[in-house]
Amino acid sequence: MSKAALWFKMLSTGVVICVGGPALVYWVSPTEEELFKKYNPELQKRSLENREQKQQDFDNFVNKLKEYSKSDKPIWIAAAEDEARQRANIAEEQRRIAQDIQRRREKIRDESLQR
Repeated sequence: MSKAALWFKMLSTGVVICVGGPALVYWVSPTEEELFKKYNPELQKRSLENREQKQQDFDNFVNKLKEYSKSDKPIWIAAAEDEARQRANIAEEQRRIAQDIQRRREKIRDESLQR
């Protein structure tokens, strides 16, 4: 086999792979309408109802990642510290609520004893 034939064979194989592969995927893949026809109506309704919440959750996640990346620490360490801080804040808030409830109970008890 001559060098020209070898080069022609290699180039034609490359063209078939580079052009034919994506063309085959494009030709075989279903359209958006076909996908929606196969989609369960209940799941589609639930997905559309939860869409805004999922988008908001994703935005919050991305914003937190941006915040974590600003620090000099690795992201997972910054995330762990933030989670620990959030847990501490939640625990403190629960303690405050419990103390407030206890004060109200004592106040109600004192008022009922005075009567």
